[in-house]
Amino acid sequence: MKKTVTLILALVLVVALLAGCGAKQSEVTKIRVAASPTPHAEILGVAKELLAKEGIELEIVEYTDYVQPNLVVESGELDANYFQHTPYLNTFNAENDTHIVSAGLVHYEPFGIYAGKTASLDALPDGAEIIIPNDGSNETRALLLLQQEGLIKLADGIDAASNATIHDIAENPKNLKITELEAAQLTKSLQDVDLAVINGNYALDAGLNAGSDALAIEDASGDAAQYYANLLGVKEGNENSPAIQALIKALQSQEVKDFINENYDGAVVPIF
Repeated sequence: MKKTVTLILALVLVVALLAGCGAKQSEVTKIRVAASPTPHAEILGVAKELLAKEGIELEIVEYTDYVQPNLVVESGELDANYFQHTPYLNTFNAENDTHIVSAGLVHYEPFGIYAGKTASLDALPDGAEIIIPNDGSNETRALLLLQQEGLIKLADGIDAASNATIHDIAENPKNLKITELEAAQLTKSLQDVDLAVINGNYALDAGLNAGSDALAIEDASGDAAQYYANLLGVKEGNENSPAIQALIKALQSQEVKDFINENYDGAVVPIF
């Protein structure tokens, strides 16, 4: 009888151990990432397939603004975000007392000037209206592009690291009306103005491609590609976690590079 009881207990112990091992093997790490729909969520879709092979589940949560993705990472609701470049992140952290840092750089989206009621830069009349994004780093970027094309001249010392506004325009020979709008509204208002300077992701959302549709784009031969590279943002202290490192490795993979090069025709440029 004692032998029977001992045998039963041994079998129960073995089954319990096997069940425990099976549970551990079936555990899946989950990462939740905030992203702009285009191109960020699309690129994350490629990374999602790569991570699944490693037992990591990636949930992509789409946002169409530039505020909530940082707030949900700061609060811990989501693990990371993918939508912004370093100058925007630095400005956001300073203005909102948030603590988001970069876990790695992925791609660059050239800013472009797009035609509204006026078909070309040469045809731009005096007093024409141009709309630009109203957030600090992207407004600076837009103004620098207008300066690059000779439409305005900014005050001395304004560069990509500045937080310039329309009040920093030193010369405006065509008396252009430059209007600041929330970045997400630029494409929706394009038909009502002469020109618009539009962020890469919002241009893509509207079916516009900087490589083929823009009247002018940033000169990426300088520091623009690195300075305005889009990054994976995480709460400070989480950048070296195994799951985040696995995600950035997937985002900087050959598979992602091939996807970007094959699908965006120069409107998105991998920088890894």
